[in-house]
Amino acid sequence: AGLIVPVVHGADRLGMRAIASELNDLATRAREGRLKLEDLQGGTFTLSNLGMFGIDRFTAILNPPQAAILAVGRIVKRPVVADGDRIEIQPLSTLTLTADHRVLDGASAARFLASIQQALEHPGILME
Repeated sequence: AGLIVPVVHGADRLGMRAIASELNDLATRAREGRLKLEDLQGGTFTLSNLGMFGIDRFTAILNPPQAAILAVGRIVKRPVVADGDRIEIQPLSTLTLTADHRVLDGASAARFLASIQQALEHPGILME
């Protein structure tokens, strides 16, 4: 019946497995129409994934009063110039960050995107 954006409270203090479990619970309750008001309030950051619909890249619209939203495009194999100027085919995705500059500046947003890139290139650090 429309877009519902449930909130994973305290996600900054949870590991990936705990976040996945919470997302599964929220998704199940959303499909069953059992979300509570507190499940929809208090969010500061949104993750929007249209990659699953074959979208390569997009700019997500910020949901006030949240500070930022990360748009995730689909993963596609693309040629990349590797060490020694070799061409390799690698899976790549485009991420786009929309941030409210009243809350954070561009340098902070850039550092955040760099940390996301590092985590995706070295997924073991996400499992801590």
